[in-house]
Amino acid sequence: MLTHFDAKGDAHMVDVSGKAVTARTARAEGAVRMSPETLRLVTEGTAKKGDVLGVARLAGIMGAKRTADLIPLCHPLPVTSVSVELSPDATLPGVRIEATVKTTGQTGVEMEALTAVSTAALTVYDMLKAAQKDMEILGIRVMLKEGGKSGRYEAAP
Repeated sequence: MLTHFDAKGDAHMVDVSGKAVTARTARAEGAVRMSPETLRLVTEGTAKKGDVLGVARLAGIMGAKRTADLIPLCHPLPVTSVSVELSPDATLPGVRIEATVKTTGQTGVEMEALTAVSTAALTVYDMLKAAQKDMEILGIRVMLKEGGKSGRYEAAP
C-alpha cells in the first residue's frame, strides 16, 4: 500500500505523529564513471574548479540537510549526523560515493542519504564537465536502513 496517497488518490504527507521516536540510520551509495584522464584530474588535484572531492563532500552534506526542500512529501528531519565519503576508483574508472545519515525521529533518513549521494555526484559532474561531458552517474541506491517499526534493511552487495 502506498502511504503518500489519501482515499481519493491525492498525494499527501504521511502523518508520522503516532510513530515512536527511535534512532534511525541510512546509508546510500552511487558512483560517477569517467575517463582515466578525467579521474587523473581528481587524484592529482588539477581540476580547473579546484578540490573536486572536498567540494562534492560539502555539497552532499548540504544536500542531506535540504532534502525536505527538494522532495515534496519528505518530512523535515533533525539530522544528527551526515558522513559523505568519496573514493577515486581506477577500476571504474571514476569516483565512488557513500553517504551515511543519522537522526532520532519518527521517520527514516533514506531520502537524506540518497540526496547526499545524488548531490555529491552532481557536484563531481559539475566540477569536471569542462574536461568530460559524457560522464555517467551510476547506481544510486539505499544500502542500509536501520530503526523504526520496519527494522533493518540491508541491500545485497
